Amino acid sequence: MQWFRGFRCVAALALAGSLAGGAAQAAPPSPVFQFTDVERFYAVYDAAKGAPSAEVLQRDYLDKGSPELAYFARARRVDGARMAAAMAATPEVYRNARSCAARLPMVRDRVSAGMARLGQLYPQARFPPVAVVIGRARPVAIGDATGVYVSLEALCAWTTPDADEGRRMVQVIAHEYVHVQQASTGEDAGETVLKASLVEGAAEFLTELMVGSVSYRHLPPWTNGREGEVERAFQADMRKPAEGSDWLYNGIGAPERPGDLGYWVGYRIMKAYYQHAADKRAAIAEILQMTDAEAFLARSGWTPGMTLTN
Repeated sequence: MQWFRGFRCVAALALAGSLAGGAAQAAPPSPVFQFTDVERFYAVYDAAKGAPSAEVLQRDYLDKGSPELAYFARARRVDGARMAAAMAATPEVYRNARSCAARLPMVRDRVSAGMARLGQLYPQARFPPVAVVIGRARPVAIGDATGVYVSLEALCAWTTPDADEGRRMVQVIAHEYVHVQQASTGEDAGETVLKASLVEGAAEFLTELMVGSVSYRHLPPWTNGREGEVERAFQADMRKPAEGSDWLYNGIGAPERPGDLGYWVGYRIMKAYYQHAADKRAAIAEILQMTDAEAFLARSGWTPGMTLTN
């Protein structure tokens, strides 16, 4: 598996130029990229001809894994039994993930370039590790103060946001890396649709600035021409609880209404805030440090259906 050689490294990134007339900055540190658990998994997988038992998965993959894998497993209840059940139910997910694994060198390089851009936009940025592991086919990824953790097989199978698997991997990792920087998680019990949407929308907006596109690429085409309708409906619901709402954490959705439209509305509010700001660098810091959703919305200049420049 030669595509893993030399992956545990810190990329040296040179930054030149300035942002909005500011002085040139030294290159920020790039995160450590940890991919060795994927290599270990496929060694176990191949030795068992694609059907390792729960005991083998626990002993030879999970128990021998990296500290990042151990953290992810605790956070998302991954153990040998759950992995074996997922592999039995969806063997193609684990088989197909190898094509995504082959793209990891490109993903590392493009994400590193995005991190360099983040360091320019937000000098206070933190750079904890990015770990790509194999799990139980969900969740796709998590990001917190300790780093970003990506379940490769889940991300490879999740084609809804973007059919291009390499681009999708870059965008999702960048999105989760924005969450590392944010003052609010948006996931507290009883959080409102507005607050959670602003947190996710900030991640989408910064992902676009970092790597050139939002991660939920399927939402802008669907909302084109429906901006006012969608955003007026959002405005009516924005003070309701996010959990169980029509706006977040509701999956793929249906052709007549995709899920997670709060990501798109939140992105639009963040973009309105940024475009209205005279000091763009200060606006990035304010977006990431946002804790009071109502006050932020009031300052954003956003109105339902408004036109935003590209």
